[in-house]
Amino acid sequence: MSKSVCEEAVFKNIFSDHSASLINFIYYKSGNYKGAEDIMQDAFATLWKECAKVAVEKAKSFLYTVANNTFLNQVKHQKIVLKFEKQGHSQINQESPQYLLEEAEFKEKLENAIAALPEDQRVVFLMNRIDKIKYKEIADHLDLSVKAIEKRMHKALVELRKVSKKL
Repeated sequence: MSKSVCEEAVFKNIFSDHSASLINFIYYKSGNYKGAEDIMQDAFATLWKECAKVAVEKAKSFLYTVANNTFLNQVKHQKIVLKFEKQGHSQINQESPQYLLEEAEFKEKLENAIAALPEDQRVVFLMNRIDKIKYKEIADHLDLSVKAIEKRMHKALVELRKVSKKL
């Protein structure tokens, strides 16, 4: 009768033969001894759960595969956590209240300046700069030539530059 990994004596033998080398394998990869011990324990727990499916001759290979995959999954997870933390810190607004107030005032003045543009210039400016529509498409939409659109945009930018110099 062939031995099964599910037999307690066989499992204890596999554990005593491979646990130390499995810890070392993961420790060398990670540099974290406690983490390596945890991964080794997880690998053996998985082997115990899957014991009916694993032949005794394949137990070592199974353990190393499970341990390596667990380690790689932890590395992937850690990368995601670090990326999220990095994004979180960059999104925190660290400007002073004075800066925020000035920024709000500037935005209000800019909006007022855009609103003060003649309608034909304002429409072309907003379609190009806000909606990102190309001059050709604006010309088609407004039934004008591309040159007319360029001229309106130029006039709008000249007016906005005058306002921005006053700010």
